[in-house]
Amino acid sequence: MTTPNQRLLSLDIFRGMTIAFMILVNNPGSWSTVYAPLLHAEWHGATLTDWVFPFFLFIVGVAIPLSVGKRLEQGDAHSAILKKVGSRTLIIFSLGLFLAAYPKFGMADGAPLLKLHYILLGIFLLSVFFREVLHQKQFDQPLHLRLRRILGIAALIAAAAMVVLGCFAYDLSHLRIPGVLQRIALVYGACSLLFLKLDWKGLIWTTAGVLILYWILMTLVPVPGGYPPNLEPETNLGAWLDRTLLGGHLWSQSKTWDPEGLLSTIPAIGTGLLGVLTGMWIKAERDVYKMLTALLAMGAILMAAGFIWHPIFPINKKIWTSSYVLYAGGIAMLILGIVYWLVDVRGYKAWAKPFVMYGANPLFAYVLSGLIVRTFANIKWETPDGTQNAWSWMYQHWFVPVFTSPYNASLAFAIANVLVGLAAVWVLYRKRIYIKV
Repeated sequence: MTTPNQRLLSLDIFRGMTIAFMILVNNPGSWSTVYAPLLHAEWHGATLTDWVFPFFLFIVGVAIPLSVGKRLEQGDAHSAILKKVGSRTLIIFSLGLFLAAYPKFGMADGAPLLKLHYILLGIFLLSVFFREVLHQKQFDQPLHLRLRRILGIAALIAAAAMVVLGCFAYDLSHLRIPGVLQRIALVYGACSLLFLKLDWKGLIWTTAGVLILYWILMTLVPVPGGYPPNLEPETNLGAWLDRTLLGGHLWSQSKTWDPEGLLSTIPAIGTGLLGVLTGMWIKAERDVYKMLTALLAMGAILMAAGFIWHPIFPINKKIWTSSYVLYAGGIAMLILGIVYWLVDVRGYKAWAKPFVMYGANPLFAYVLSGLIVRTFANIKWETPDGTQNAWSWMYQHWFVPVFTSPYNASLAFAIANVLVGLAAVWVLYRKRIYIKV
């Protein structure tokens, strides 16, 4: 049996399950043939897919008392911890912007300098990746250290060349600034800071405060432009704030609002704080069964509270309503409790090995998936029926002919994406390579 003060294998597994499911729902063969549970709710309400993102923010929160708390126990100064938190926040946020710009950084197809850009981009990505690989403990020989320096210099030169190129060739006027990694970064940074500054009572009050504040803002504050308080996609207060401050840098499919927008980041921090409080409880409670009972009970209570709040402030992922925070946070607690009981208490671990591998390198797996999709989608050629790209070609030629149901073909393609990611993290896991920021 694993005690709460040991590393929680169940948290790694839950993290891996979340990343694998995130890759699954993000990569169907065709968005027109997707089973309903694998799509986000149209607006109010929630599907299985709407659980994924809050689960990851919850997990980020749970890990903070276990990682930052460990550094505090080792005697690290708050300033040193905050420096690391700030650096990590900036890197994750920048990764989100990089994915939003990748691969063409706003350059048009056939642009004169596009090939040069791709060469520099390839050098940069490969140098950063292999430098991080050589940063592992097992690569500590003088040759490895020299290679790391060489790769670091190569990455810096490529990045500098891309900056120069970008001054006159890149068009980032419509680069999406909000995004999944950007929100993860902001939630991680805010929750880490609050964990360092507040005790558990202060964190509870802060969590309640941000949820109530967001409820008041969204339902009682009139929207500039003559609109009463409302929760409609294009006219709610959050959408107005996104348009006002971010202009054309919003999600391309909505254009006038963003599901990871500015105002809804406030309750998203509440999701992370639920994780922080859960992590503090897991770390402090030495009676495993008492901890597990409380985790399951609180999960059920929060989920019920979300349902109770729903008629007044509907459960909605796209504007991250306060009821959604409680509902999804409660389910996250229940699933973590179940996985903890199965793995850390009962010792049933064999079934979860793929998720352990995903959970060991979650950021790498997510970024790799995004890079693969964007790379193949931008390999294009002309056909008699129009422009074709490698991503849709693989689906149409390798999956559609095999399945009689287009829904099954689309799902199989998504599963194939998960398996490709699994192969990558399996190699890293076997080599004990953990890509961290």
